[in-house]
Amino acid sequence: MSPFSWNTLNAQLRNSQNLTALEMQWAMHELLSDRAPKEDLKDFLLAMYAKGEAPVEIEAAISEMLKFSLPISIPDRSVDIVGTGGDGAHTINISTTAAIIITAAGARTVKHGSRAATSKSGAADCLQALGVNIDLDGVEVAQTVYKLGIGFCFAQKFHSALRFAAPARKEISVPTMFNVLGPLANPAQPKAIALGVANPKMMPVMAKVLMDRGCEGFIFRGDDGLDEISLETTTTVLQIHDGKIREEKFDPRNLNIDSSPLSELVGGEAEYNAQVSRRIFAGERGAPRDAVLLNAAAGIAAFKADFSLSVEQQFANGLVLAAQAVDSGKATTVLENWAKMSHEIVSYRSI
Repeated sequence: MSPFSWNTLNAQLRNSQNLTALEMQWAMHELLSDRAPKEDLKDFLLAMYAKGEAPVEIEAAISEMLKFSLPISIPDRSVDIVGTGGDGAHTINISTTAAIIITAAGARTVKHGSRAATSKSGAADCLQALGVNIDLDGVEVAQTVYKLGIGFCFAQKFHSALRFAAPARKEISVPTMFNVLGPLANPAQPKAIALGVANPKMMPVMAKVLMDRGCEGFIFRGDDGLDEISLETTTTVLQIHDGKIREEKFDPRNLNIDSSPLSELVGGEAEYNAQVSRRIFAGERGAPRDAVLLNAAAGIAAFKADFSLSVEQQFANGLVLAAQAVDSGKATTVLENWAKMSHEIVSYRSI
């Protein structure tokens, strides 16, 4: 008999008591094994939302998720650029477009993402519209990373057991802990990360989780609420490195980036957002390019790891490399090669 029960755990959460690592692992194991009754799981998710996730709970949940995920091995240093979503801005696919630019600038990128949840186009939707086959397993993603420097871990494929939470999630109207877990649970476990967080209360929590897991890089939130580096105002940035978290403010105007209203970044369905990405790669100027290059700069900086410099200097250096990657045509080449190789890999399965 298990020493844990849903009634006991949910009562603790309702009393604002954090779960221990063992308690959280039990809950996640029950969920991922399809042994969590829907009503108990709904109560659990609602109580966790009301209390707020603690680092120990997130770390334990991620560890259990990784036990159930498809295996993948990327031994060399890599970076993920991802956002929590939930900012309500419905922007173009900034981090997805930035991931291609980061790779074109010479970094190794392993992006983790899913289909749209709080927007019209998620990372998976946009990549499909750009011609990339996202239905690759761990060995196949590792092939594209080895050959091209970029890969995509499709969350619904790599974390398929999370489907057992879907019925409960659909019946509650608040963000759940999975909005936090998703960006942190890249099955490739890249060392470097550039992570946009919409909820300001979760920034220090997620920073501690990443630090405890041995990651380094940046967590950022536009001071207008955007889970990206903002063009309209300043951005709060947490740098994670060497067991320390350092906070700085970043103002793109210091890098001669013009201020632009959020309305200029509003996107649409996947096909629309993909066309915006293609136009950026083709050299089109304007706010979408500026936003994508700035966020790519953060990913490049996380990969390069010049953490002794100020955040502004690191982003400035990354911005130069990001612009060169686009203007040289390398970003377009990365996308074309990735699309071609991803489909070739799938076609070889039947041979």
